[in-house]
Amino acid sequence: MSRPDDKGTLPPTVLMPAAPAAAHEDHGPGVPGHPEAHPAAVPAPPADAVLDVRDLRIGFRAEGRLIPAVKGVSFHISRGETVALVGESGSGKSITALSTVQLLGASAVVEGSVRYDGQEMVGAPERTLRRIRGNDISFIFQEPMTSLNPLHTLEKQLSESLALHQGLTGAKARTRIVELLTRVGIRDPESRLADYPHQLSGGQRQRVMIAMALANGPDLLIADEPTTALDVTIQAQILELLAELKAAEGLSMLFISHDLGIVRRIADRVCVMKDGAIVEQGPVDQIFSDPRHPYTQKLLHAEPQGRAEPVAPDAPVLVETRDLKVWFPIQRGLLRRTVGHVKAVNGASLSLRAGETLGIVGESGSGKTTLALAIMRLIDSDGPILFMGQDIQGWGGAQLRRLRRDMQIVFQDPYGSLSPRMTVEQIITEGLGVHGIDKSRDRRQLVMDIMSEVGLNPDMMHRYPHEFSGGQRQRIAIARAMILRPKVVVLDEPTSALDMTVQVQIVDLLRDLQRRHGLAFLFISHDLRVVRAMAHHIMVMRAGEVVEQGGVTQIFQTPQQDYTRALLRAAFPDA
Repeated sequence: MSRPDDKGTLPPTVLMPAAPAAAHEDHGPGVPGHPEAHPAAVPAPPADAVLDVRDLRIGFRAEGRLIPAVKGVSFHISRGETVALVGESGSGKSITALSTVQLLGASAVVEGSVRYDGQEMVGAPERTLRRIRGNDISFIFQEPMTSLNPLHTLEKQLSESLALHQGLTGAKARTRIVELLTRVGIRDPESRLADYPHQLSGGQRQRVMIAMALANGPDLLIADEPTTALDVTIQAQILELLAELKAAEGLSMLFISHDLGIVRRIADRVCVMKDGAIVEQGPVDQIFSDPRHPYTQKLLHAEPQGRAEPVAPDAPVLVETRDLKVWFPIQRGLLRRTVGHVKAVNGASLSLRAGETLGIVGESGSGKTTLALAIMRLIDSDGPILFMGQDIQGWGGAQLRRLRRDMQIVFQDPYGSLSPRMTVEQIITEGLGVHGIDKSRDRRQLVMDIMSEVGLNPDMMHRYPHEFSGGQRQRIAIARAMILRPKVVVLDEPTSALDMTVQVQIVDLLRDLQRRHGLAFLFISHDLRVVRAMAHHIMVMRAGEVVEQGGVTQIFQTPQQDYTRALLRAAFPDA
């Protein structure tokens, strides 16, 4: 924080100078352990401060060096207040949050002060930290499926916390669990107690995570990207739920996000982080209406701009489906008799031309990805699938192998879809070996060319995926698909896990590749802002049904169906 002005009050927006950079050997001021590092002069916190962080500096020991991660961060959270930490991946948001109850691991070196309700957390005894963790300060993490134990039922996972912190077991614990699940909007909670995490939708799993966080009546709730992986309608529900719980329970909240639209709806004050330092902080209205720091201005303007270029009138139709169905049988009994079907896709018809992008939108479970996998003949389906005029529905073996070269896919999570044991060069050229392409040419030159085309330095081809940022990994995944020079590319949520500024870069890259190579894109996403910038036509799906199709202008300006209007209201609440 800066010092008070002449009247003794803080200005509405506070610009924070970044801490000096660390040197290689002598770690430098602002880095833990440096002799010149000292607490910055900051004003006293308000009397009702639940959390007061002052001159927090965090580094991690690695190979005999101390790598700085957080550099002199100072902020506070008043009782009943929501403070948002925003910034790109790697800016230090989550590390700062984890330091509140010292969850950083043995390699971390922490200096400065983190006071919860007046009690110092830095250097506090483990007994004190265990008492506060989960009781007074609780966390909601980004991906509930990785935070919940897949082997335990909901009742077992919630009762574990109640037994540990409150000594509740048996009927009393069950009553409290049902009360918590009801509070967070789980319908008929008694019937869900024996369910496992995989039996819940993404929104339901996040509600269970919120119930676990609230189980012991915390004063401070730390929500780390709690809505990033959710559909826009589910995002709106979770944000509304958090706002209701905050008001009803008197919670204070530290909300971490890279989505400024969400931050604007939920936060009272905002702290903008870059490279481990807070560069600006102030009331949410002030930050959004009059940002002072260039980085804040950059974040606020980081939204895909422009619209897709018109498709050539004579562009050939590459993909066409007619009343395509993907039904999964429901089998019960000892003899596994089919008693019904899950209609994952129920009669989808579409047409996709060269150079055209079809955006497929809808909530999780609506059938978007299932439809794309059926078109690529990766799952069974009924109904004709025409590729360049040929029905590929009955193809198999060698015919399908040839098809794979022309139809590629880029997945949502590049870290999960890239082999950690392969170098970038091996990852990108893998498809060339499978298809026996360009055996006589220098494959290394092909890799260098495609890496340059997607905006990667060819000198990095010998590195492994973990050595790259999220945006760079997505570029690697795009390069792996593009080196085969396909005609159709399925893009399955390719930007949802990325920061806003990186999203803009990936959208620009995809549009450039489409323009230069005449690519057809099937673009699956729940981010309607990205879809609006990328797509020519839009298909809206719900529960396996296509509820509406049309040009991007028609869908966004004059939607015909109530469900489409609900999606647009959730994505553009201020419109």
